[in-house]
Amino acid sequence: MREFDGKALYAALDAKRQAERLSWPGAAVAIWDMAPLLNAARDARGLANHPISPSTLRNLGKGGDTSCQHALFFLRWLERTPESFLAGAGLDAGAPLPACGPDRRPRWDLKALHAGLNEARVSRGVTWAQTAHDLRCQPGQLTGLKTARFATSMILAMRITQWVGRPAADFMYQARW
Repeated sequence: MREFDGKALYAALDAKRQAERLSWPGAAVAIWDMAPLLNAARDARGLANHPISPSTLRNLGKGGDTSCQHALFFLRWLERTPESFLAGAGLDAGAPLPACGPDRRPRWDLKALHAGLNEARVSRGVTWAQTAHDLRCQPGQLTGLKTARFATSMILAMRITQWVGRPAADFMYQARW
């Protein structure tokens, strides 16, 4: 199983940021503004928007991991797949993210990720504890995907897709929320 390289994702973000002569706050705005119609619709309905924080970008460089949902913002801006950041992968690895216009964002479907994981687990005849051991995490991190409100780490999400044997894009959708 190849590990997701969050530091390589950070380096790619930094390279694009510098090429476009953006500060980290400017990069955060550029990433957020990829869905201006979605942002405006949410604002008009009085719904909370949670723009990308520059510290979220910088923290990726420090820790090498981010939430799987934040990673999709970054990958969309870079026009890259999650698989292209697996150790040893090429730039063209993996299926493309869901195509999203200015009124949508790609999002992980965590319930679908849980269902795919559970199906693979059952077909292999292993317990949640054995699955968690294989994925180097706690069982609750896996079973909790079924009801997760937010996200899991990108590193764990990519371990799961590899363990299941399916592209990450199989567990994503175009959000209009």
